[in-house]
Amino acid sequence: MMDSRRDFLKKAGILSSLAVSLPTLVNANATAEAFNMCGYAAPKIDKVRVAVIGLGMRGPGAVERLSFIEGCEIVALCDKHPERVEKAQKILTSKGLNAAKSYSGEDGWKSLLKEEKLDLVYICTPWDYHALMSIAAMKAGNHVACEVPIALTIKDCWEVVKTSETTKKHCMMLENCCYDFFEMLTLNMARQGLFGELIHGEGAYIHDLLDLNFAKNGYDQMWRLRENIKYNGNLYPTHGLGPVAQCLNINRGDKMDHLVAMSSNDFMMGEKAKELAGKDSFFQEFVGKKYRGNMNTTLIRTAKGKTIMLQHDVTSPRPYSRLHTLSGTKGFAQKYPTENIAFGHEFIKEEKLKELYDKYTPELVKYIGDKAKEVGGHGGMDFMMDWRLIDCLRNGLPLDQDVYDAASWSCIVPLSFESVEKNCKTVAVPDFTKGAWKSNNPVDITLKGGGNTPIRSKNAKKENVQLDV
Repeated sequence: MMDSRRDFLKKAGILSSLAVSLPTLVNANATAEAFNMCGYAAPKIDKVRVAVIGLGMRGPGAVERLSFIEGCEIVALCDKHPERVEKAQKILTSKGLNAAKSYSGEDGWKSLLKEEKLDLVYICTPWDYHALMSIAAMKAGNHVACEVPIALTIKDCWEVVKTSETTKKHCMMLENCCYDFFEMLTLNMARQGLFGELIHGEGAYIHDLLDLNFAKNGYDQMWRLRENIKYNGNLYPTHGLGPVAQCLNINRGDKMDHLVAMSSNDFMMGEKAKELAGKDSFFQEFVGKKYRGNMNTTLIRTAKGKTIMLQHDVTSPRPYSRLHTLSGTKGFAQKYPTENIAFGHEFIKEEKLKELYDKYTPELVKYIGDKAKEVGGHGGMDFMMDWRLIDCLRNGLPLDQDVYDAASWSCIVPLSFESVEKNCKTVAVPDFTKGAWKSNNPVDITLKGGGNTPIRSKNAKKENVQLDV
């Protein structure tokens, strides 16, 4: 196990160095001087030219959602498997949109970055490629939107941050849960002081993925199952952490300081591998591996003395939950199993909760929420995220999630692994803002300066048919 882990970490370092060593992709305008990307407003882009890389699990949905956004043109599609590219092309042509240029093969993404004139590279590949491709795409002169996590090592987190700063290119991790409706409500309520001073937050990714992780036709080459062997920690922290971190103004008034993590033993994945191998020799290579524990619990303390609890369990048979719990000096909120808010010993009544929704739902959600639900993507939060991203780029606005968020939320993966491996040792959380968290401003959740990006009709066959927003 130790040898395989060293090989993996060595591979991750090689990926970083490879990304840095792509001389033909270096942005001529990059400078060596660090630049604070928090609140950075890049030049406006009237029509955002997008390339989508990775068309397996998440990529086709991204193509579908982006195809509804006016001012967004998908000019290139890429996947290792050419049949996936062709399938994604039909998403565009079925709407009367132009087909994108196709790239495929192991190095197709490299050719894409060399040959295409782009504004945004949208990355939906397996985790091992996220840092590598994000760094290369920024060096090629493009903004980046990448699925979670942005990186799997601290070294790669720092390299992603450095590249964004030196190229002045946005690197937004696509943490869609920040755009879910209750999370947005509680963020605005926290901003308005309804919870008083927030003291504690909880987030999680509790999702029974046991069968999917072992599905032969699920993740390409069983990559996600293999990640459950490489790491014994919180493999997927950002869905729970992102919304809580925004409510606590992490990187914008406070920062995560240190953490401690503990994992249970694995009680199910090893047994599942043996069970499946008894019926199908395909699974024999997964027998006898040391899988990550069923439940990982990570506790984080911030510089200002706040605490965050994160949990990760994608094996146990239990209902889905991201927790999303906020506890303050005046109030309390929790999303699962039902949305509830309290300002004392009891939760408020349903009618009062509706009043809070009416009053404190952010402008962004009121403006685009119904249309986002119509287009879809995890109940609409995916589309709201994509529309907001394109609208910000078109209007030269700062993004809701910057590269420091991407790095600090993602670094929980390797840090939790380190803490678990060292018998729950306390581990410091890097300050990727390099002290700028003390003066960085909180995320602006208004539509000031933007909100003018139209949406194509869901049934449109022509580009000029729009939803009324």
